[in-house]
Amino acid sequence: MLPLNGLYAVLATFLPERVATWISIASPVVVFLLWLWAVVTREEEGDHVPVSLPESQLLSVSPFFRSRFDFLRRGFELTGQSVYKFKLLRNTVIVLSGESARREFFQAAGLDLTAGFKVLSGAIPMMPGVTSDITARRVSTIHKRLSTAQSSEALAKLLPRILEDSRKAMEQWGKSGVLDPFEQVSQLIFQTTVRCLATEDLADNEADVVRLRELYDRLDVDTTPASVLFPWFPSPSAVRRLLTTKEIFDIISVVVDARISSGIVRDDTIQMLVECGDDRMVVIGFILGLLVAGARSTGTTATWLITFLGGHPHWKARAAAEAAELLHSYSTYPTEHLPSSAAAAAQPSTLSFLSHRLACVPLEAWESETPVMDALLRETLRLAQPHAAMRMNTGPEIQLGGKRIPTGSFVMYPFSDVHLSPELYPDPWRFDPDRPQSKMPFSYVGWGAGKSVCLGQRLARLELKLMMALFVLGFDCAVVDAKGRPLNALPRPNWNDSLTCKPPKGSCYLRYERTGL
Repeated sequence: MLPLNGLYAVLATFLPERVATWISIASPVVVFLLWLWAVVTREEEGDHVPVSLPESQLLSVSPFFRSRFDFLRRGFELTGQSVYKFKLLRNTVIVLSGESARREFFQAAGLDLTAGFKVLSGAIPMMPGVTSDITARRVSTIHKRLSTAQSSEALAKLLPRILEDSRKAMEQWGKSGVLDPFEQVSQLIFQTTVRCLATEDLADNEADVVRLRELYDRLDVDTTPASVLFPWFPSPSAVRRLLTTKEIFDIISVVVDARISSGIVRDDTIQMLVECGDDRMVVIGFILGLLVAGARSTGTTATWLITFLGGHPHWKARAAAEAAELLHSYSTYPTEHLPSSAAAAAQPSTLSFLSHRLACVPLEAWESETPVMDALLRETLRLAQPHAAMRMNTGPEIQLGGKRIPTGSFVMYPFSDVHLSPELYPDPWRFDPDRPQSKMPFSYVGWGAGKSVCLGQRLARLELKLMMALFVLGFDCAVVDAKGRPLNALPRPNWNDSLTCKPPKGSCYLRYERTGL
C-alpha cells in the first residue's frame, strides 16, 4: 500500500485512484531524468569557455538558416563578447570575431572544412561515394585534377572558348533592352563554368546546361533546416533534394559514360580525367561538385560586378579603357574582318569581332596587366560574398580568440567581421575599388585565406575578367528599377541570402545598348 504523500493526496482528489498512484510514482522519475539531463548537458563555464547565447536553442534553428547574417551579428550584440557559442540541436557552434581570432582560425590545423559545411550548410548536393563519404585519397585526386585544369596551358586553350560562350549569351540579349543581371549574367557564367570544368559535349547542349542550372537552383530552394539537420529523415524537402541530385547525376553520368565508351578524344577537362585513369565516380563527382561554384559563388560575383559597373559609370569607363589598352598592345586580329561601315569607329561594331580580338590577348596579360579589373573583383567580392567560414574541430582541443574549442565542436567565422568592418573599410557598404589595402594580416579573405583558399580562383578570375571586358567594350548600360526608371542608388547586397546575396526581387535591372551599331 503506497503511502498517501502530499502529491498523491492532491491527485486523488481529482483523479481515479489508479491514475493518481501511477502519476505519483512516475513524477519523481521524470524529475530525476530532467535533473540528470540538465547535469549532463550543463555548459561548462569559465574564463576560457565561450559564453552561451542567452536564449533557447530551439529559437536559433530557423534564424541560423533563414537570416544567418542578422543572427550571427545579433549574437555578438546579445553576449557582448567577441566569441560566443550556441546549440544547433546536438551540435555546439562557436562563432568568432576579431583580428586575433581570425588569424588563429585561418591558420589552425585540425579544422575540417568539408565536415563543417556538410553539417552546417547543406549547400553541396550529397550523393554517397560521389560528393559525400568519399575517401581522403579521392578528395586529393580531385584537388590535383582541378589544379591541372587551371594550368597555364589549359587556361590558354579555354580563353577563346570562354569568350565565345560569353559572346553567344550576350548576342541573345539583342541590341538593346532591359535584363535581370541576377538571371542572365548568372546563366552566362554557369555556361562558361560547364565549358571549363565539364565536357565540350555538355557545354554545347544548351538545353542540358539550362536544365542543370535550374536543378542547382532547386537544390538551394530545398535546402531547409530539416533537410540539413535531419538528412536521414524523409521530409518533403529532403526527398526533393534527393530526386534533384539524382537528376543532376543522371545528366552528367550520361555524357561521362558516352565519352568513356566512345573512345572519342576531345580537348576538354573530362578528357584529362579519363586519360589520368580516374574511375567513373571520380569523374562524375568532380563535375557534379565543382559546378556548384559556377552556380553560386562565381555567378554571384559576376552578377554584382555587372550591377556595380552599371551603377558606377566611372568604373565602367576605367575597365573599358584597360581592356582597350590590352587590345592595342596585343590584338593582331586582321582588320578586314571589321565591317566597312564601322571601320572608322572607335570601338569594334560586333561582339564577334570584339571577342576574337580579346582572344588574341595572352593569358599572362589577363593575369598580370589588369590592375583595374583586379580592384573591381576585389571590391565586389568584399561587398557581395556573404560567406561564413564553417569548420569542424576534428581534434585535438585548441584555443581560438582565447577560448577553448573542444574536439567535435563546430567553428564559424563570418566574413562580414572583416569585410564590413568600419575600422578596416571606412563606410564599408560603399563601393570603392580605390580603397587602400590594409597591411593587417587576413584583412581580406575574398578568396579564402591561410590553410583554406579557393582552389578554383585562377579559373574564376579569368572567367570574370573575360566576361567583364567583353561587356564593358560591347555595351553601354545603366541600372534601372522595374519600370525602367534610373536608380538613384544601388540596392545593398543581401547578406542574409547566404548563397547568392540577391537584393529584393524586382529592385534592380540593367538597361543596356550595344555600342558601335
